[in-house]
Formats: sequence, structure tokens, C-alpha cells
Amino acid sequence: MSGGVDSSVAAALLVEKGYEVIGMMMRLWSEPDCGPSTPTNRCCTPDQMADARRVADRLGIPFYVIDVRDQFRRAIVQFFIDEHDAGHTPNPCVECNRQIRFTYLLERALAMEADYLATGHYARIDRGQHGYRLRQGADPHKDQSYVLHTFRQDQLARVLFPIGELTKEEVRRIAHEHGLTVATKQESQDLCFLKDGDYRRFIRDNSLQIHQPGPILDQDGRLLGQHNGLPFYTIGQRKGLGIAASEPLFVLRKDLARNALIVGNHSELGIRELIAGGVNWITGDPPSGPIQAEVKIRYKAMQINAKVSPLSGDRVHISFDQPAFGVTPGQAAVIYDGDICLGGGIILDENIKEEFHENVILEIEDFTG
Repeated sequence: MSGGVDSSVAAALLVEKGYEVIGMMMRLWSEPDCGPSTPTNRCCTPDQMADARRVADRLGIPFYVIDVRDQFRRAIVQFFIDEHDAGHTPNPCVECNRQIRFTYLLERALAMEADYLATGHYARIDRGQHGYRLRQGADPHKDQSYVLHTFRQDQLARVLFPIGELTKEEVRRIAHEHGLTVATKQESQDLCFLKDGDYRRFIRDNSLQIHQPGPILDQDGRLLGQHNGLPFYTIGQRKGLGIAASEPLFVLRKDLARNALIVGNHSELGIRELIAGGVNWITGDPPSGPIQAEVKIRYKAMQINAKVSPLSGDRVHISFDQPAFGVTPGQAAVIYDGDICLGGGIILDENIKEEFHENVILEIEDFTG
């Protein structure tokens, strides 16, 4: 329970169905307090805890706060800093679901002799021919399967998503019907551990590296301007470059060796292939050869038709049927068969392209003959 409407309604629906429900809220790491006008984070403030406790009281269920500050600081916050220092743009929600919510918190729930851990995610779980399946939420505007692609079969067997079949409007209506004070509460879109929503400020304050300004170059190496430090930009970014040009320019990639930001026009932003590493297949096993699938390269991106070819070392080669725009190292490439999430991995660095012309093509030929 987070004190928001989604997890509150999830708890209410389970109580209504006759489950014995225990409310648990995670107390996450927060930045040092900078005064009464600045919240230390966005998800477990005293107000959020009070809201969750009021919902639990209304539903007649016990409520506990689980302290995960140390684990969260090590596994998620430091990961976020390190990835930006390496020139990547990470999605910490993916890592939090993998290491904190559906590992540490799930283990705590099972230790309390619970049968399931339920959350307010917009996703669905069912049984298919090859075990449990993760499916997109019924509300296409709220689907969260992208950040849940790291599930294993043993975890899916112990997880419930009570609102996965509902739209956001239906969730708010149910909250009103149950007299929950959070029915009209707005949801935060910021990273939960940022006190002000400014990730650039957070990196400057918390990274041990000194991020130096450097050149902004086009594809041909022409100097166009100066950047303020590579971690403060992301692939596909158009605004805030400080460049006067006859056409819009976008960040294409980061050249860490030269501390250079490479920019170009929108057509140059399109990429036809990538390699993702650390790939998790939800069934537990990768396909025996290339498959046709749809791939999302960002949380809010559209699915793109692609050929997905398993490689050695938990990697996949993804070849898109049309250019994909904004492919970003550090983000997840998540693989779908219709509304079924098959799994996914993390998009690797630009320098992996050397393998496109050597090992990768050879490995793909091993599958195809």
C-alpha cells in the first residue's frame, strides 16, 4: 500500500472477495531534508503513510510499514547514479520491481505466511500452456507490464494484480463506492526518491564523478556547441541543447571517450537494430531460434514489429521492421506477443555495434542455417 488510489482499491477488492488482507507500505530512502517546503521524496512521506493507514482502518485490516531504506539506497539509488555516470539512461522502476518489490517485499510477505503479494499495478496474470503469463493491463493508457518484465515463474505464482482488468476511471469509481478518501488523489509521475523531480540536480549532488562540459558535435564531427555534462542529456532529447540550427536537432548518442554529445536530425535518430543484455524470459527458457514479436523500447513507446534472435550470454539481437526512434542504452527492450509480455532486457551501449558485424551475425546464422 502506497497511500494512492490504485493500491488502496486493490486492497479493498481483496477484502471484498474474502481474502485475509494485511497492508504493507515500504519506507524508502529519501534525500536529506532541505526544509519544511521541500519534500524529501514523493512516495512515502508522512502524508502518504497517513493516507495508507486511513485506508487500512476503513477496510478493517492491519497495516505495517516495512523499512527498506538501506536496501533501496544500495540497489536502486546507487544504481541510478552509476548508470548515469556510465552514460546510460536507466529505468529505476524496473530495477525496483526486480530487486525490492517482488524480491525483498515478496519474501517478507511469504515470511508472514501470506499466500500472495498483491499490488496496484495495471497488469494481468493468467495460466497458459507453458506456465504463468504476464499480460498487459486492460487499460492501454495505464498498462505497466513494461516495468514488470523481470518476473520469474515462481514469483508470478505468488503475485496478484486485483485492478489489472480495470480502467483508471473504474478504479476511482470503486474508491468512491468504498468511501476511500484517496479516490480523487493525484498520482506522482516523478521518480519517487527525488525530492524535487530534478534528476540532473540529483546527479550533481550525489555523484562522486565530476561531469565536465564538452563539445556538441554532428555526425560529421562539426562543432555545434557545448554540453554541460553527458549525464544531463538523454537520447532523443531536443529541448535544452542551446544550439541554433535551421532544423530541429536531437541527441543521437553519447561519446564517452571524447566526452562529446552527438546530435542530428530526426531521421538520423532512427535505429533498425539493437542488442539487449541480461534478458529475462518469463517462461524461464529462451526460444530455440528467432521469433517474430513486438518490442517496446521505452515505457510509453508504441510496440514495434521486430525479429528477436536469442544470443549467448542472456542477450538478444532485435531487428526492427521499421526504424525505432529514441533507442537508449540503459532503458529496457521489452518483448511482446500481442498483449502477452514474453520478457525483456536492457539496451546495451552503442559500442556493441562492433558485434553486429562479427559475433552477432554468426550467432544468428547458427539459428537460421
